[in-house]
This record gives sequence, structure tokens and C-alpha cells, in this order.
Amino acid sequence: MSWATKLKQTLAGLIARRTPLSSSQWEELQVLLLEGDLGPELAEQSLENLKASLERDATLEMALANLRAILLSLLPADEGLRLVNPPAAILFVGVNGTGKTTSIAKLAHSMREQGRRPLLVGADTFRAAAGEQLQQWATRLGLPFIGHEIGGDPSAVVFDAMEMAASRGLDPVLIDTAGRQHTTHNLMEELKKIKRVLGKKKAGEPQEVLLVLDANAGMNAIAQAQVFHETLGVTGLILAKFDSPARAGFLFSIARQWQLPTKFVGVGEKAENIRPFSAVEFLDQFLS
Repeated sequence: MSWATKLKQTLAGLIARRTPLSSSQWEELQVLLLEGDLGPELAEQSLENLKASLERDATLEMALANLRAILLSLLPADEGLRLVNPPAAILFVGVNGTGKTTSIAKLAHSMREQGRRPLLVGADTFRAAAGEQLQQWATRLGLPFIGHEIGGDPSAVVFDAMEMAASRGLDPVLIDTAGRQHTTHNLMEELKKIKRVLGKKKAGEPQEVLLVLDANAGMNAIAQAQVFHETLGVTGLILAKFDSPARAGFLFSIARQWQLPTKFVGVGEKAENIRPFSAVEFLDQFLS
């Protein structure tokens, strides 16, 4: 039985009682919201809001509509990428394994289809595989790439990338960074240095700091968002690997705590498998 089916059956059972319910009788629904990755605080708050919204003669359809409205209200509107005064830099961050490098390649492909001339930048100089993967994507897509040797200074790569973009009329500059664990102090300091170098090279850069989250990350995604946002000032999210059974309800908690919009969703392995985030479509999938 799917998560959404359990949710509907539980709601139907609660509504059918037609009597005031005790806290213990709502616990099953709260557990389901936790299984959807909403997090303890948001699951409890959503449940309280749902209780207050239901009348004695409520139907399952009313309850689902109210729950949908409660969750939809949490997701901030996204006005798209803010890219002005080219070349504009976009800094991509996230832990290893989230699909960050692939997301960059997909977004670059989409931008090229829209008439832009993106530059792919391999600023993860700690892992040979990371730079090689992005370079392979660049070759496959016919896009320019710049990277340095393993062990080099990531900030130097970024500096050279901005020079290259300005001289060749490339825009935007899509920067892949080292992932490791978000709790690694040296990594976060390196990312802050990259951001400082971009700002010194050109005022207002990077124009976007996008955090890539794996749809399967569960509650760990919230911890990742907190550290990266507090360190770098994240401007938006990319939800990768959403072609899986994952609910990715953590987006609601992240939006509630930091008002971070989700900008793109990755839904497959091919270059074209990325699309702008739609809150309505996400809710449809979340509750279906």
C-alpha cells in the first residue's frame, strides 16, 4: 500500500468517527506525515491546522483539500534565476552523491537550448572523478569547460573561469564545488573563500547559490540546508532524483524555516530530464 493511500485511508477513518477525537487518535496521521519527511515540528503544526479547519460534516475530499492548501501555503513562489550583468556566476553546492554534477550539466543543456552560452567549471579539485564527470558532460553536450589539476586551488579555477567567460562572451558560469560532508569545517571554509573570490572579481557574484538535494535524503536534507544556508546564503534549491518513490516532504520544512524556493527538479538521467519546479505539480505527486 502506497504512502498516499495510507494517508487517505487514515483521514477517512478519522472523519468517519464524527465525534471529537483525542490526541492519541490523531497519532497515526501524525506518524504518516513524519514518514513523508515533514519533520516533527511541521507535522505537528500541519496536524493542528488541519484539525482546526475541519468541520463536523467534513468529507475526505474536504480534508485532503485542506491539507493540500496547508502544505501549498508553505512553498514560496519562485521568480526564476536572477541572472543580470553577464557573465553571471551560479555556485552549486551540496554533499557528494546528491546528483549535483549531473544537475549542473542538465541545467547547462537547458540554458543552451534557450540561447545562452554557459560555461561549466570544475571547481571540485579534491576528487578526480568529479572534474572528469563534468568534463565528460561538457564534451557530450558540446559546451565549454574549465578545470584545474587535482589538489589545485578551487578559488583559482573560479577566478580563471570568470576571466574566460568575460573574454569569450560566455554566460552564465556554472560552478561545481566539492561535496564531502556538510559537517566538514575545511570544506565550508573553502566554499566561503570561493564566494569571496567571486565577489571580489565582480560585484554581486555569485548571483545564485543553489543547493542540490537528493529526493531520497529524508530528514538529513534539512540539516544540509541549514549548514549550507548559514554558511553561504543559499538562494534556491534543486531537487535531484525525484524520479524515485521518495516523497521529499523535507521541502516543506526547509521552506518554512528559511523561505528557500525550489527552482528545479531532476526527473531522470538524460540531459533533458530537468524542469522548473511547480509547487502544484509537486503537491499532486506528493499526495498521489
